[in-house]
Amino acid sequence: MRIRTASVSTAAALALLVTGCASEDPADTAAPAPQASGGGGGSGEDCVIEEPVPVGAALSLTGAAASYGQSQQKGLEVALDDLAEKEGVTYELAIEDDATDPKQGIAVFEQFISREPVSIILGPTLSNAAKTTDPIAQEEGVPVLGISNTAAGITEIGDYIFRNSLPETAVIPQTIAKAKESLGLEKVVVMYSNDDAFTESGFTAFEAALEEEGLETVETLTFSKADTDFRALLTEAKAAQPDALVVSGLIEAAIPLVTQARELGIEVPIIGGNGFNSPQLMADAGAAAEGVIVGAAWNSASESEENAAFLEAFEAKHDGKPDQFAAQAYTGMMLVDAAVRAGCSAERDAIQASLGSLQDIPTPLGTFSFDNREPQHPAVVQIVEGGTFTVLD
Repeated sequence: MRIRTASVSTAAALALLVTGCASEDPADTAAPAPQASGGGGGSGEDCVIEEPVPVGAALSLTGAAASYGQSQQKGLEVALDDLAEKEGVTYELAIEDDATDPKQGIAVFEQFISREPVSIILGPTLSNAAKTTDPIAQEEGVPVLGISNTAAGITEIGDYIFRNSLPETAVIPQTIAKAKESLGLEKVVVMYSNDDAFTESGFTAFEAALEEEGLETVETLTFSKADTDFRALLTEAKAAQPDALVVSGLIEAAIPLVTQARELGIEVPIIGGNGFNSPQLMADAGAAAEGVIVGAAWNSASESEENAAFLEAFEAKHDGKPDQFAAQAYTGMMLVDAAVRAGCSAERDAIQASLGSLQDIPTPLGTFSFDNREPQHPAVVQIVEGGTFTVLD
């Protein structure tokens, strides 16, 4: 396994943006980029590929989404350890930091596509970066597997773009329905970050789900993903006397928002989007996080054989418990292995074809299938109790 975490410079990313806007005159066209390739013999578990299969991962290891990206890196490391015990296929994993910056992401993708070509790219961590980077990979015929992209429209970018992360449109309706059933909700205040594709998509999904369940939205309040002081907005929300706050925001906003809400005496339940799915919420918000409700693609309480093995391996390697982002990253690498072995090839086109055909794969997320490059597996609604996520009954 090869891991690098050094960021590609913003200057390089800007240069790539300029290149992308250059003249289309043939004289200005660069030579075709080299491509990762390599076939093998046999198929499935009997597949043998002599050379390591190169895989790239564009993760947010620094910046606002660092807590997610660092969890993803840990999940990938556990997956590589587990895959090293299987025979026939080995992997060379290159991890690069996109610094939670779409321009950095462009530079990382260009590196994986041409300068240091890989067979498939995992990531990027955030959906707004994916909407910038994935079209580049699509145009070059490089498969991408999003391991945490939940915004609408990701797979619509093209037939080389996949994700194993359940979109907000699949999770949020279940979250609102369960919360209404369990808490008897009638009216809510909605809050969301309106300068991020992921959180805006979450808001849209919440809006539709609230309408579907017949819940009244008495106030809609917006904030920036860089905001940390929510007291004025929360005071306005409190005055509306809602039965719950519904929030679509990243973890960096979720922690102070939840903490300040409780400080201001707001005792109603807080329902969060996928951005709330991090142990950092409980670690940093402490008792204020109690009762927060979040829909999720994974819960550690699952008793499946695959989840039990993942938990054991993760805790042994990292001396701590995984979160959803680690579980999705681990599963993503396992799906790559299944696709590589299915076609017994490291060729980009072969992996793209095999990945889309995967059905009923046992994973820590549950039994997993792709349908038109979208994930199909069960979702779960969680509530924070005793400092941990538990299933909401």
